[in-house]
Amino acid sequence: MNPNPLNESDLDRLEQLLDADVFAGESMRLDEIQGMLCAIISGPVPVAPSVWLPEALGKGLESGNDPAVLETLELLMRFNNDLASALLAEETIAPVLYPLDESCEQYDYLAWADSYIFGAGMGGDWFELAGKHAEDLSELLEPMFMLNGMLKEDAEKSGERWFSPTEEARLVADIQENLPLVVQSLYNFWRNKRSGGTVKREDPKSGRNDPCPCGSGRKFKQCCGRPDKLN
Repeated sequence: MNPNPLNESDLDRLEQLLDADVFAGESMRLDEIQGMLCAIISGPVPVAPSVWLPEALGKGLESGNDPAVLETLELLMRFNNDLASALLAEETIAPVLYPLDESCEQYDYLAWADSYIFGAGMGGDWFELAGKHAEDLSELLEPMFMLNGMLKEDAEKSGERWFSPTEEARLVADIQENLPLVVQSLYNFWRNKRSGGTVKREDPKSGRNDPCPCGSGRKFKQCCGRPDKLN
């Protein structure tokens, strides 16, 4: 396999291959694959390519001798290795994002975050494996749940107060801008967990449903513990 990092031409070629007839429209988009792989690479237990490749490519993977499939596999493995190297070196990854419309003013962060959460589920139960640090993990994941809308959905179902449209828009924009830092923070969480490291806290920890210590009257997770202040 080519050991060199992917360049822009390689990424363009990978995008083209994912649309090849052999995959019959079942393959994930490149942005979705990147989100999934970032979670898999970061997670607490290894996830073999034999597990994630069928999710990425669908039944087209069964045509293993097809030249397009072979080329796609090589590029995907290099893509995976590039992401792993970047996260290990704490380099800022560049999220692959597609515009939601022709104006190119808004991008599909929802699909990226959804794919990250999907990839996290492939590495066992993250919260169970986090043990006593499950609440810390929950806070680090909140930006992803904010981007894919699950945080808002849960708040509405439970009858909790939600942000005003202006606050929500500002918060989402901030998370979008800092998505590479969110991804790196999650990677570092599991790396510290594997090495036996811990997160040091200077102040007593507030529970997510406790009243915020700032005195606002709101729950901690809706105030000083909200996602834009977690990273």
